[in-house]
Amino acid sequence: MSIASLRRFRLYEDHILALPISIDLSSDTSTRPTPGMRQAMAEAVVGDEQNFEDPSTNLLCERVAEMLGKEAALLMPTGIMSNNTALLTHCRPGDDIICSSDAHIIGSEGGAPAALGGISITPIDTDKGIYTVDELKARIRPKKARAPKSRLVHIEQTTNKGGGAVWPLETVAAVSECAHEHGLSVHMDGARLLNASVASGVPMHHFAGLCDSVWIDLSKGLGCPVGSVIAGTQDFIDDVWVWKHRLGGAMRQSGVLAAAGLYALDHHIERIAEDHENAQLLANAIEEMPGLRLDPGPVETNLVFFDVSGSGQTAAEIISKLLESGIRMGATSDMRIRAVTHLDVTKDDVQKAIDALRHITQN
Repeated sequence: MSIASLRRFRLYEDHILALPISIDLSSDTSTRPTPGMRQAMAEAVVGDEQNFEDPSTNLLCERVAEMLGKEAALLMPTGIMSNNTALLTHCRPGDDIICSSDAHIIGSEGGAPAALGGISITPIDTDKGIYTVDELKARIRPKKARAPKSRLVHIEQTTNKGGGAVWPLETVAAVSECAHEHGLSVHMDGARLLNASVASGVPMHHFAGLCDSVWIDLSKGLGCPVGSVIAGTQDFIDDVWVWKHRLGGAMRQSGVLAAAGLYALDHHIERIAEDHENAQLLANAIEEMPGLRLDPGPVETNLVFFDVSGSGQTAAEIISKLLESGIRMGATSDMRIRAVTHLDVTKDDVQKAIDALRHITQN
């Protein structure tokens, strides 16, 4: 654990248990099920998932597959499991993945590609997590016995550490075409694909159709308590099932979780636009505060990163003071803070966070 991580851990250990959090902007995973979602979960029709006897799970998988334009889909406990079962299905030990240097699979999944699959990664340095087709071409390895085999191209939509930037459809198309021309598969980490679709107006299946595998998160913008759904060809999903079981992800009466996803698909997609509006409200206010600057900017979806180095305070100091007002954000470095809008954060909540941040940085 890095020094910065230790500082954050100690900060949370000292303050979170003692102080009530009324406005949680630390992540869109902070959402809690709505009353309607809880009712849907309580009334879910369930069966044995592994025997394909859970009606709610089967229906969710069918709906997501249709939404993404894929043959089949599979419910997973987490997004990280969706990522890793996909990588383990596409790749063999010694194969190589090409992705942005700040991709989630590099910095936030415990080194799983190497630890679980003997898979190496060739990173591309980017400003906002989006690379060009020329940058991809330059990283595809020549076919030599002594070189790792370039096997998979990875796209993160939206980019997390890139500030929630949306991959343009034409860029995804160019990268995908290049990958396929060179015999590589394309995997999309679609943890915030719904945010990308709502922000850009591009249907999800247009993005997903360019990729060989893709997953969406249920526990971020959709507000479910847990879960993700991965999609691809039927043969791909059959192979992912094997890895899901190996990694301990197979479930029994998973319809209780699937019911939350079905409810969210019916009620929570269009409202994601409100999260983007609230993020823009916060971003606009930050731009006007002396000593603070968006990093990166501009804000495109629901992620707001900002640098506080001009304020004379560290990120940890500002976060600690925000916590005293019941407001939580997250530090990504000594001088950088991330705030994320979501289902449980209203426009009034964002305004309270703005007022608190302004008071802390200007007094």
